[in-house]
Amino acid sequence: MNRSTSLAALAASASLIGSASLAENPIDTQLPSAPELAAYGEMPVGVRQLEMVNADQINILAIDPAAPKPEELPRYDRPLTVEMWYPAAAGASGDTTLKAFLRDGTTEVTLTGRAVRDAAPAQSDTAYPLVLISHGYPGNRFLLSHLAENIASKGYVVASIDHTDSTYRTQAAFGSTLVNRSLDQLFVLEEMAQMAAEGGDFAGLYDAGNTGLIGYSMGGYGAIITAGGGVTEASVGYPWGGPHGTLGIHLAGSDTHNALPDARIKTAVAFGPWGMNTGFWNAEGLAGVQIPMMFIAGSQDDVSLYENGVRAIWDNASNVDRALLTYVNGGHNSGAPMPAPKESFYFNESKGFDISEHYTDPVWDSARMNNIAQHFVTAWLDSHLKGDADKAAYLELTEDSNAGVWSMNEDGTAKEDHSYWKGFAKGTAKGLKYEVKKAAQ
Repeated sequence: MNRSTSLAALAASASLIGSASLAENPIDTQLPSAPELAAYGEMPVGVRQLEMVNADQINILAIDPAAPKPEELPRYDRPLTVEMWYPAAAGASGDTTLKAFLRDGTTEVTLTGRAVRDAAPAQSDTAYPLVLISHGYPGNRFLLSHLAENIASKGYVVASIDHTDSTYRTQAAFGSTLVNRSLDQLFVLEEMAQMAAEGGDFAGLYDAGNTGLIGYSMGGYGAIITAGGGVTEASVGYPWGGPHGTLGIHLAGSDTHNALPDARIKTAVAFGPWGMNTGFWNAEGLAGVQIPMMFIAGSQDDVSLYENGVRAIWDNASNVDRALLTYVNGGHNSGAPMPAPKESFYFNESKGFDISEHYTDPVWDSARMNNIAQHFVTAWLDSHLKGDADKAAYLELTEDSNAGVWSMNEDGTAKEDHSYWKGFAKGTAKGLKYEVKKAAQ
C-alpha cells in the first residue's frame, strides 16, 4: 500500500469513526472546561419507564371556551409517562440508549448516556432524596436527561414527567398546561411516595419526604405554583388561558391554592420560568413562594424575558432565600435542554424553523451550558436536600464571574485576594453572574 493510499484509508476510517460518534447523540458530555461539580458521581445509574394515571381530572380539552359554562365540567383519567433515573447496583450493564422524539413530534432519535435500562437499584442504608423534573411547552421527559442522569449518579432518584397535552407528540390547547402543570408535579410526587412505601424493587431507595423540583420554562411556571406562588386574577380571566376560569384553582390567596403546597418539597430550581412577561405573576403572588429557589436564565431570553421576566420573578419571591444564575447573552435555552440531536439540524416547513433551534443557543455551546447547570444544581441540591455544608462554598461567589481574581500560592492554597469562582479552573469562569437575595425579615 503506497503512502497516498494509506492516507486515504486513514481518512476514510476517521470519517467512519466520527460518523459513528455523532450518531450516538450523547447526553453525558463532559468538556475539559466543565466546573468541578459537573463531574459524574461514583454511582452507576439505572433508568426505568413508569406509567401513571391521575384519575378524575378536569378535561380542559373537552371544554368549549366559546360555549356557556356547563354545570359540571367534563372529567377524565389523565395519563402520565415518567422516566426514572436512580442509583443502580454495582456492576450494572446493558442497554444505555434512550428513544426520544424531536421537537417536530414525528422524528424518533436515539440518545446515549450511562444509565442502564431496568438495572437493579442500589442497596443503601440511607434513602436518597427524590427530584422531580418538569419540561417546557412543548417538551418531553428526555429534554433535561443530561441533568437527570448526572445527579442520579450522585445519589438522587429522579422522576422526569411527560406532561400530557404538552409533549411534542401531544401538544394541545395551552390552557391544559396552565391548569395541569403543578397538579401533575404533585400527583407524581404522591405516586413516587407510594411506590417507595409499597415494597418491591424501590422500597426504601428514596425519601419522597425530602424532594426537590426542577422545572424548565412552563415547568418553571409550574414549579413556582407548586412552591406557593399564586397567579394573578387577570391571568385567570385570559380568553386564551384556562377556559371558564379553571385556572382559578391557582389564584393567589384562594383556598385551593393555599392548600396546594406540599411540605415534602424542600426546594426548587427553575430554568427560564415563564409567566411574568404575560401578567401571570405579581409581587403579591410571588411573595407566596415558601421554599428556597434557584433561578437560572439567559440575559437575552426572548421567550420568558429577563429583566421583566425571570429576574423580576427572582426579585419578587421575597419571603424565601433565592439565587439567580445568569448566562450573559444566553437565550431561553440556557442550561436546560440536552445537546441538539444530529437529526434535529433541518428546517421544518410546517413549524417554520430549524428544529435544532429548540435545543441550541446562538452564543453558548450546549455542552458547556449543561456542564455549568450540572455544577450549580448539584451544589444547590446537595446543600438543601443533603445538608452538605461543604457545598455552600460553591454558592458564595463574586457576583460577576469575569471580575473574579485568580490568586494562588505555589502550594495551591488561595491567597487573601483570591476571588475566582470555586470549582472553576483558571480562565474558565466567564460570562456568568450569580446573585443571591435573602428572605425579607
